[in-house]
Amino acid sequence: MKCISIALAATLVFAGMSARLVLAQNFTDLKPTPQQVAWQDLEFGVILHFSTNTFLDREWGDGTASPSVFNPTQFDPDQWMDAIQASGAKYVVLVAKHHDGFCLWPTAQTDYSIKSSPWKGGKGDVVGDVARAARRHGLKFGVYLSPWDRHDPRYQDAAAYDKYYLSELEELAQNYGDLVEFWLDGAGSGGHVYNFAKIIETLRTYQPNTIVFADTGLFEYGDARWAGTESGHVAYENWNGIDRHGYLRWRPIEADTPLRDLHWFWYPHDEASLKSVKALTETYEETVGRGAQLMLGVAPDDRGLLPDVDVARLRELGSAIAGLKANNLALQHQPTSAEAGAALDGDPDTFWSAPAGSHHALLELNLAKPARVDRVTTMEWLNDGQNVEKYAIEAWTGKEWKTLAFGQAIGHEKIDRFAPVWTSRLRLNILSSAREAHIREFQVYSDSGAGGSR
Repeated sequence: MKCISIALAATLVFAGMSARLVLAQNFTDLKPTPQQVAWQDLEFGVILHFSTNTFLDREWGDGTASPSVFNPTQFDPDQWMDAIQASGAKYVVLVAKHHDGFCLWPTAQTDYSIKSSPWKGGKGDVVGDVARAARRHGLKFGVYLSPWDRHDPRYQDAAAYDKYYLSELEELAQNYGDLVEFWLDGAGSGGHVYNFAKIIETLRTYQPNTIVFADTGLFEYGDARWAGTESGHVAYENWNGIDRHGYLRWRPIEADTPLRDLHWFWYPHDEASLKSVKALTETYEETVGRGAQLMLGVAPDDRGLLPDVDVARLRELGSAIAGLKANNLALQHQPTSAEAGAALDGDPDTFWSAPAGSHHALLELNLAKPARVDRVTTMEWLNDGQNVEKYAIEAWTGKEWKTLAFGQAIGHEKIDRFAPVWTSRLRLNILSSAREAHIREFQVYSDSGAGGSR
């Protein structure tokens, strides 16, 4: 019996070690879920802040605001969605409850909601109206439900508040259709320890495909991670994997920033804080162009409308983003092979694959005629993981290949800018990859126009 016990113990120890070895992967061994792949393809979303704070010139409410202050007289979420759609965004997340505890749907869990407001005689439902408007405009819809609650007295009783919060989450998860994203914000706590495992368990019961956004520290529960600031910039080459205590997870970045400097809710007479088109376009290039997701904060005013200047700025941003993607010179390439053409066709659903088993490869582009080039966009096919570890963008000078840009990560999308160069031949030189690389798009642009023969 003693020998059997020792053998059994050894087997159990070995099994535990084996499990840890399986979990201790390399970043290049990680693969996204189909839901993460689809979400990353959305690239650009908007988060909407609209609540009692809107009527009180506040950023963070303390939970004492009367529901009577919430009374937008021209509430029109279709007007919001027109502008958001024009910006180029593909999804919206509505703050259904901020830290003050005021709920924008007629929840059965508390009277501190719009059912106690004068708006629509207490019969309104902002969450439902916004969800329907988003979908009418072809935008996916998600929600933010703040765990922190500065109004409800149950917050001081962990068990009672957890039951309350989960009941609210069940309402949102069951009654508003498919949710593309659930924001799990950890701001504030007042000593309350949130039961994140139960929150995600509850959400997944009704919304198995929702992407959960959370702080990097909550990597067990999130599907996407915060960039770490609200600047809307990713200041580093982006790998989708993160490592916590030796456990690796695929957690793409979402970088959030407001349309107006330093605040998320609307304030009167505050047009000077509206970010310029140039600043917003740079934000786009430093998020989406670095393989991350951009989440732009937009705030309706106390009428329930987006201010005219915000609408105009969103439309200008959309035009600027479209301009970044206009006149892709690679579409006029001279075919070198059918396989290479899959990365040069402007269709992200097709991709070129390097030779099986390779760790280095070249993807060459021959332009129809010489052009002045100063920007390249490259997209990696991530279904099989993020594999490119080192690459260069190179142009043929007539005598040699000249390096225009160099990097150590491509990921979902990488925008490389460089000094303008006249050339008719460019290539993506994959200097190192964990396994054969897969490239969805290799796009070539000039901000000064298509160029042409000199």
